[in-house]
Amino acid sequence: MSAGSRLRARIEAGGILVVPGVYDGLSARIAAAAGFEAIYCSGGAVARSSGVPDLGLMTMTEVLVRLREVIDATDLPVIADADTGYGNAVNVTRTVREFERLGAAAIHLEDQVAPKKCGHYAGQQLISAQEMVQKLRAAVDTRREMLIIARTDARGQAGLEEAIRRSRLYAEAGADIIFIEAPTSREEIETIAHSFSKPLLVNMFEGGKTPLIPAAELAAMGYRLMIVPSDLQRAAIHAMRLTAATLLRDGSSAAVREHLASFAERDQIVDLAGWTALDERYAEKNSPGAVPEGEGR
Repeated sequence: MSAGSRLRARIEAGGILVVPGVYDGLSARIAAAAGFEAIYCSGGAVARSSGVPDLGLMTMTEVLVRLREVIDATDLPVIADADTGYGNAVNVTRTVREFERLGAAAIHLEDQVAPKKCGHYAGQQLISAQEMVQKLRAAVDTRREMLIIARTDARGQAGLEEAIRRSRLYAEAGADIIFIEAPTSREEIETIAHSFSKPLLVNMFEGGKTPLIPAAELAAMGYRLMIVPSDLQRAAIHAMRLTAATLLRDGSSAAVREHLASFAERDQIVDLAGWTALDERYAEKNSPGAVPEGEGR
């Protein structure tokens, strides 16, 4: 089965998928090793790992390079952040082709004016609902098996009622999953859940505009996907800052040794044993008809 088909089947099986945000091959492997069933290639996390904020500064080419790392690192379905689709409906056609060619199981497209802003910042601007409908139609017409997630940022700029109105239009345009970004209360999250029959995605992370609700309660409301885009990266930032400060102060990281992965753990995560086995298998000495050194001269 394709990645898209596997993700669709998992959603149809019921319950909620908790999907952590990753941003490179290493974070993808860490998430997979933890036991998650799918991972999310977060546009914000990819941007910040490149040293820039989530303000639409990354090009599609740059995002695709990182997405390839993530997809190659595990066999899990990958949900990818495609921002605004990098242009109009024609651009979306190419975006869908490129993301699906790499093996993305799903992408989400949002109805902001480019360059976009993080959904939990202030000051986003919206394109018209009809323009977004056309972009979603282009995406649905182009994809083969990849799922299309329609995200609206209208809650912060025009209110929940408008966000729901737009999302209903996006569902009618063929979007497989609805994603209303940045609801600000439990009541709003429940209202969204009661407003749609299609699968719903919700964004949960510490410090955003949306209150944190346990996954089991979201599942009971009817949500099928819960992305947690930034927690792994924020944990890494904290650990790196702590270690950097200790190393500068002491000239050694010994004081924070318990917070560091061991040398062996690091190599296990990146499958050193598997690559070493390949090296041995294809070593020159193991090739058919190989002549022992010093013989046949």
